[in-house]
Amino acid sequence: MPKSIKARELPDLIGQELEPSSWMEIDQDRVNQFADATDDHQFIHIDVEKAAETPFRGTIAHGFLTLSLLVTLLAEKAHPVEGTVMGINYGLDKVRFLQPVRVGSRIRARQVMAAAEEKRPGQWLTRTSVTIEIENQEKPAMIAEFLAMIIIK
Repeated sequence: MPKSIKARELPDLIGQELEPSSWMEIDQDRVNQFADATDDHQFIHIDVEKAAETPFRGTIAHGFLTLSLLVTLLAEKAHPVEGTVMGINYGLDKVRFLQPVRVGSRIRARQVMAAAEEKRPGQWLTRTSVTIEIENQEKPAMIAEFLAMIIIK
C-alpha cells in the first residue's frame, strides 16, 4: 500500500505519475452483470456469437463499465490522505473512449495528479489525469480527468 500523506502535501504530487494499478481481467460475467445493471443489452456486449461477426471479433465491454472501474483501479495505488472522512466522486472532464476493451482482456490504470486545491478548510478538490491501458495494446482504452473531493476531519 502506498505511503499515507497529509492533505497539505497533495500539491506536491502534481505532475508525478504513480505506479500503475494491477491488471484487472474484464470477463463476460462482469460485462453481463453491467448490462443487467444498466439495461444496456446491446449485442456487442452480451451475444458472443453475433459479436464475433463484427469488426471487434467478439464481445466488448461497455465504455461506461471501463469508466466505472476508475475508483477501484485508482484507489489501489493512490496515497491515502491522513484524516480522510470520505472521498466523493466530483465528476469527470475530457473523457474519451479510444479503443474497445475486448472481453478477456486485462486493463490497468495509470494516473498523474494534475491539480490539488483546498476549496474550503478540510475540503480538497483533486484532478487526476487517467489512462486506462489494455495489456499488449499500444493504444489505450480510455483517457479521462477524474475529479475527487477529499473531506478531511
